[in-house]
Amino acid sequence: MTEIEAAHPVTPPQSPTPALEVTGLVSGYGTTTVLRDVSLTVAAGGVTALLGPNGAGKTTFLRTVSGFLRPTAGTVKLEGTDVTRMASHRRFAAGLCHIPEGRGVFRGLTVRENLVMQAGKGSESDAIERASSAFPVLGRRLTQRVSTMSGGEQQMLAMAVAYVRDPKLVLVDEASLGLAPIIVDEIFGFLQARTEAGASLLIVDQFVHRALHMATNAYVLNRGSIAFTGSSDALLNSNLFEQYLGRGAA
Repeated sequence: MTEIEAAHPVTPPQSPTPALEVTGLVSGYGTTTVLRDVSLTVAAGGVTALLGPNGAGKTTFLRTVSGFLRPTAGTVKLEGTDVTRMASHRRFAAGLCHIPEGRGVFRGLTVRENLVMQAGKGSESDAIERASSAFPVLGRRLTQRVSTMSGGEQQMLAMAVAYVRDPKLVLVDEASLGLAPIIVDEIFGFLQARTEAGASLLIVDQFVHRALHMATNAYVLNRGSIAFTGSSDALLNSNLFEQYLGRGAA
């Protein structure tokens, strides 16, 4: 592992207890191991970027943290609580929100029905109001079936989960994938607002520079192992950026 430490211009207030602390994680699918001894920390109220080439294991890592995959070794802690063997729905109830790649919405339902499902035990009207304030277009599409909406609108609906439930930790997997630049700006603006409201964020995104400029700390996964951990500025200024992310990284 290569470690580079450098001061970042803006360091968010940090709690002694991280929002997420992953240690020695080994995980994969069946007999195929994807992640090997991966350790990562997201500070309370902080933004961390998880980057790497395609197939590096980023999505597998997020799915393991969320509880959709069970690790074969290692620990996952949310705000100091060991949740390694905890079911995914209990992690969500504890304040974890996972926005997966590929929208993560119920396309056969209406916008209103999606929001009501995501509200859980919360108020339906409050969920709709909060989602509509974050993305006004959703307020105008409440009775529309999600399958008939544009990709950008569907992604906004998926992102609204991070507002409706007011989670403590948000995992975002390729939120900008396939979207027009103007929608990408709106998505990143929304994520920034969530962090300013106190949420912690772990972001995986193809727009590497956007993710790094938003984050304080960064990790690079390569072939299932951590190749870099340090400040986002250190990664931008190191040769590892081109080595693992490519000269043409967005």
